[in-house]
Parts: sequence; structure tokens; C-alpha cells
Amino acid sequence: MEVRFPGLGLDLKINDVALKIGSFEIYWYAVVICLGLVLAVLYCYRRSKLFGVKGDDFLDVVFWGFFGGIIGARAYYVAYAFDQFKDNLWQIFNFRTGGMAIYGGLIGAILVGAIACRIKKMKVLPVLDLAGMGFFIGQALGRWGNFFNQEAFGSNTTLPWGMYSQNTEAYLSRHATALADLGVAVDPTMPVHPCFFYEFLWCLAGFLILHFYTKHRRFDGEMFLIYIGWYGLGRFWIEGLRTDSLMIGRLRVSQLLAGACVVAALITWLIVKGKIRAAHDESYLRPQAWQLARAAAPEAPDAPDAEDGR
Repeated sequence: MEVRFPGLGLDLKINDVALKIGSFEIYWYAVVICLGLVLAVLYCYRRSKLFGVKGDDFLDVVFWGFFGGIIGARAYYVAYAFDQFKDNLWQIFNFRTGGMAIYGGLIGAILVGAIACRIKKMKVLPVLDLAGMGFFIGQALGRWGNFFNQEAFGSNTTLPWGMYSQNTEAYLSRHATALADLGVAVDPTMPVHPCFFYEFLWCLAGFLILHFYTKHRRFDGEMFLIYIGWYGLGRFWIEGLRTDSLMIGRLRVSQLLAGACVVAALITWLIVKGKIRAAHDESYLRPQAWQLARAAAPEAPDAPDAEDGR
């Protein structure tokens, strides 16, 4: 497949198949998702002590959360794009060629992960704080799977990084009428927004924010709220550019959910911060790691900074 960036003078040849063994094909989509998962787990495992979470227990939660995420991501996509599968239901189980929705994956991973935390007798909020950074790593790398599949692109653009491929032209040609009904005029032969790349950059920035904010967090769950709000804010904007969104009538499903997440995260954060200020108590709602450090050294005037890892 040829992918061109005319404004940058780039002409790339890509193949969505990474490896072929006989008739069995392994797609780049699956490879980059697995790579993102591995890097996310390694990063979170190394930082688990900063959140008062046992690394081995965290790995157990990740194991079950992974399966919940895969099932949730596919179920969410299939629910809103069932017309693609109704004539061949077995294709629902063909994960290798794409068709996964990030919000569905997050919902599935969080629900199953929370159940695993309860079984392991772990506090859910510190695990979610830690997982938020892992989600950003996985999502940032996972978006490159969309590049190899030529998915997650937007409407036409004259910006230098506008992208064109046979896939984008074919998709826009097939859906030009439906897009026009939504007020989106497209020329299939012209470059489009590489929305996958926008989201990669947004998730990378979110990861860096959380990485450096770790030592400043004030309560368990705060970093996860930042994750929800930051990702939702970017997704709300990026989803508005896309031409391959999952829809309910004339509404973009993920854009609605992203906007709701931003509002919910902001309101929750403000409420909790207000309670902390009103308590006038240094230990009120302190993170689990701070409490554990305090319990280990009760004679100390204050608990060591969580970033020290002690």
C-alpha cells in the first residue's frame, strides 16, 4: 500500500501484514498493540511501589484487565458498526484486521480490573492511577496500528502533513453521500487529517504530564481523573475531525462520551479538592503510598515524598 504526504514530499510503502507463516498472517495492528501493552506493563511495574501497590499483584490485575479490554473494545465497536458483521457473524471474532474501540477497551479493562482488585484485596484507586499512565502508553503506540491499517483519519486538509492513500480514497468514495448528509464535504482524491497521529501526540503529552505529576498527587484517584479528563478533551476535538466515527444517528458516539468524561472528571476533581481544603487535615485523603510510608515511620515529622519510593 502506498501512503503519501504530498506537503512533506513523503511517499511511503507500507504493508499491514508484519509476518506470514504459511497461510497464517500476523498484522502490524496486533504487533503494535502487543508492544504497547508490554511497554505499559514494564513501566507501571517499575513504578508500582510509588503507589503502594505490590508489583506481582498488579500483574495479576493487568492479566485479567487485558482480556476485559479486548472483549470490551470489540463489543463496543461491533455494537455501533453491526452492519459490517451482520452478513458474516464469524468476522466478529477476527480481531487481527482492526475494528477495536478504545473507549470500549477502557470500560472493559476497568470493570474486569476492578473485580480483580477486589479479589486480590487491593485498593482500586491507586491501581487506576498507575493504570492511567499505562493506558496512555498503550494508546499512543496502538494508534500506529491505525496507520498500518489506514484507519482513524479525518476530512480533507491543506496542512503540510495531510495524508493520502488508496484506503482513504476508497473509504471516502464509498461514504461521500453519508458524510455529505452530516455536512462534511470531502474530495476522496485529496489529503486528509492523520487523526491517528494527532491522538498519538496527545496521548504522549498526557503520559508525560502524569509521569511528572506523580509526586504532586494529593489523593488516590487524582491521576486517573487527570487521565480521563486529558484524554477526553483531546478525543472530543480529534473525533470531530474524523470521517470514520461510530455514529448514533447524526451524533458521534465517542465524541459524546469524551465530552461527558471531561465534565465528570473536572467536577469530581473540584469536589474532592474542595473537601481536602475544608478538612484542614494534612492526612485527609492522602494517597495510599503516603499512608504506608507514614505508618512505617510514625516518629517522622512527615511521610517521605511518594516519588522517593520509600
